[in-house]
Amino acid sequence: MNFASLLRLLFLGLFAVSLRAETTPLQLTLPPTWYGVPGVPISLYYDNVVLTEHPEAYHFEVKCDIGTAEAKRWTVTPADKDVGDHAMEVVVKDASGKVLEHAKTTLHVSPKNAGAGRELKLLIVGDSLTAATAYPNEIARLLSTEGNPKWTMLSDNKPASAAPGVAHEGYGGWTWAAFLRKYEPKPERTPDGKGWKTRGSPFVYLGADGKPALDIPRYFKEVCGGQSPDVVTFLLGINDCFHTDPEDEKAVETTIKTTLDNADQLLAAFRAASPRTVFAVGLTTPPNSREEGFEANYHGKYHRWGWKRIQHRLVQRMLERLENRQAEGIYLVPTELNLDAVDGYPVNNGVHPNGVGYAQIGTSFYAWLKMWLASSAH
Repeated sequence: MNFASLLRLLFLGLFAVSLRAETTPLQLTLPPTWYGVPGVPISLYYDNVVLTEHPEAYHFEVKCDIGTAEAKRWTVTPADKDVGDHAMEVVVKDASGKVLEHAKTTLHVSPKNAGAGRELKLLIVGDSLTAATAYPNEIARLLSTEGNPKWTMLSDNKPASAAPGVAHEGYGGWTWAAFLRKYEPKPERTPDGKGWKTRGSPFVYLGADGKPALDIPRYFKEVCGGQSPDVVTFLLGINDCFHTDPEDEKAVETTIKTTLDNADQLLAAFRAASPRTVFAVGLTTPPNSREEGFEANYHGKYHRWGWKRIQHRLVQRMLERLENRQAEGIYLVPTELNLDAVDGYPVNNGVHPNGVGYAQIGTSFYAWLKMWLASSAH
């Protein structure tokens, strides 16, 4: 046996030991439904649906009448003939071929002309992933293609990186709680006057009693020119939960419950202010697959595997808490599926995607919007 063979056997032995040390089940987690549009690529990345440090050690099979299974993902660019529902089953096997877990979902492909000739007023809310403005720009780009409604993005926050017509309420480090309660008595605009250097929640104002309070009707009146949005999208959760100790399961559960309580409170306030508005809540996105991205940002204080465990649990609880609430106008958008944790991230950032990843988030929101536009046409 040559030296290279010996090294390979040693590596495989150590790898097997590390896998045996994984005591956490894979917890294969899929949303009931996710969304696609003809001509727009969409993918399900295997690493994002299981809880493991070593997704490459498992074999993933996807059963569906369309699409192609690749090494790290299942992917499809739907055609017009694919409009409709496509049942999918994801099966995870170990190296010997033993089935470990399986779960089902449905890919719903909407017509590419859904919403054509209509008007769409959209409000985008989020944290630093939204503040980067890249995925709102991608939503705008896709909505500007043929077969789409005439769109308007509401907000007076239009950063320098925003494409024409793009606006959002996205601020770095923000949480569900910040949008509920954060108040800044002296907000400061950016030098160009289009964005904000410092500000409180755009939805919080001083009340008649001189105390800050949530007042969404006033936001619609003063910021949106008296208009209320047809759709509000939310992409939050990272800052709410990131700093929790992943080894303290009770603290993780408590933090996630508080996060979702705050989400429910904000959604209820929007519902009271505009009963016809619908809400598209993005499932909190997965981290960069590389530990070096976390080392570059946090220098050993926070780690990829710790955040991955919290993020995976947060997605599970969001599915439990917010799924099947369409009667209340609440929908979930599987933004966590269609995000490449390798090529969709720079090497030096743990939670902020690169241009590829941001575009994938924008695609997920766009595909959901097309579903809603088609279903609300009657």
